[in-house]
Amino acid sequence: MEKKPIEGADFSTTGYSYTLSLIAGKYKPVILYCLMEYEPVRFNELQRYLKKVADKTLSQNLKELEANDLIVRTVYPQIPPKVEYSLTERGHSLVKVLDKLCDWGNENRR
Repeated sequence: MEKKPIEGADFSTTGYSYTLSLIAGKYKPVILYCLMEYEPVRFNELQRYLKKVADKTLSQNLKELEANDLIVRTVYPQIPPKVEYSLTERGHSLVKVLDKLCDWGNENRR
């Protein structure tokens, strides 16, 4: 049976596409999961959790998540500087989605 093309469909305008644009990548879902489990988390703790991630890569991912209002970066005025990351309210709203991904993975792991 031949499938008909979906007329007028534009995946890029879907909610699914938008969500993926915010959390897609090798590290963003893991960063969010780590913050969900252990927040607040410092930069070095995230590096240990992610294992072999370059400083620049982690920093860029954190900046993108912060720009998308999923995480907040808190700087404490002390020497040496102390910086912690935690989920915003918007970031917390993704917890259900991340939990479902975990559930699916646990149920379908081979």
